[in-house]
Amino acid sequence: MRINIYYGGRGNLDDPTLFALKKIEKVLIDDFKVEVHRYNIYEQKNQISTLPQTLKNVDGIILATTIEWLGIGGYMTHFLDACWLYGDKEKFEKIYMQPVVMSTTYGEREGVLELKKAWEILGGIPCDGLCGYVEDMSSFENNKEYTHIIEKMTENLFRTISHKMKGLPTSNQAVSRTVARPQQLNLTPEEGEQLSEYVSDDIFVRKQREDVLELASIYSEQMDGDLNGEESEEYVNDFKVHFHPQGIKVNYSLIIEGRELPLFIGVDGENIDCHFGNEEDIDFTGKLPATVLDQIIAGRKTFQGAFSLSHMTARGELSTLSMLDKLFVFDE
Repeated sequence: MRINIYYGGRGNLDDPTLFALKKIEKVLIDDFKVEVHRYNIYEQKNQISTLPQTLKNVDGIILATTIEWLGIGGYMTHFLDACWLYGDKEKFEKIYMQPVVMSTTYGEREGVLELKKAWEILGGIPCDGLCGYVEDMSSFENNKEYTHIIEKMTENLFRTISHKMKGLPTSNQAVSRTVARPQQLNLTPEEGEQLSEYVSDDIFVRKQREDVLELASIYSEQMDGDLNGEESEEYVNDFKVHFHPQGIKVNYSLIIEGRELPLFIGVDGENIDCHFGNEEDIDFTGKLPATVLDQIIAGRKTFQGAFSLSHMTARGELSTLSMLDKLFVFDE
């Protein structure tokens, strides 16, 4: 059995949906030996139009998102649009879908209904959804009853797919066959894939052009002396001087507000590479004001403390964040 997970949130460390997905993946992989693939849509925002191609040869999918203020969010909506425009709807008819929606404000139940309705119109088979409101992340993670509920819902998904359970016809399915049917282009599945790739490439080209213009602006500012080189070098030296090896390999990227380039910190055992620039294979990305970073380097604050006070936003594992304070000890 193969199940794909499509996560439409922003990847924040304190996202309750990520915690739920981790528990779901553990049950599917460890208990039922299911082949699971997760697609973080925010990491593939330039290739969303090609994501429907990944729905081939799957038995079920999980559409997971987080409601932070209104609705299921742009990434998930864009993905569903791509399924409607470029997906093979004959394949969707055999695919079960479980919605997973966590909310930090309001509307988790409406989010589940919206995902189920969308999947029915696409021709797929919706399953019972998992939703919840999370006010305090630590309480949610440490509540064994909540974890038990997530595990039971995952077991129900596995049983539904393995037994090929059917449901009664719905009006949404009728809509997909009549009123809401898009104009047909009479394309073969292969031509549909080529079209979706073309659309994705066009978006990527526009993004590349924007990046080139941005880089040109950066280099222009550097030539005009707008960037303070001495201060940039000072941050680099601070991290090198206060480096305490922990025998691990990890790459950090710190986006300092007001700076054009992020601060890259690469740790490999007892070696450190620290410089300003864009690098690949980043394990943890943090964004913070220069004043907060100055307080951390002065020893008046820690990275984990800055994150807990919302003075820094981050994307990555919480354990990787805490390791920053062990790798770099700034004494006041």
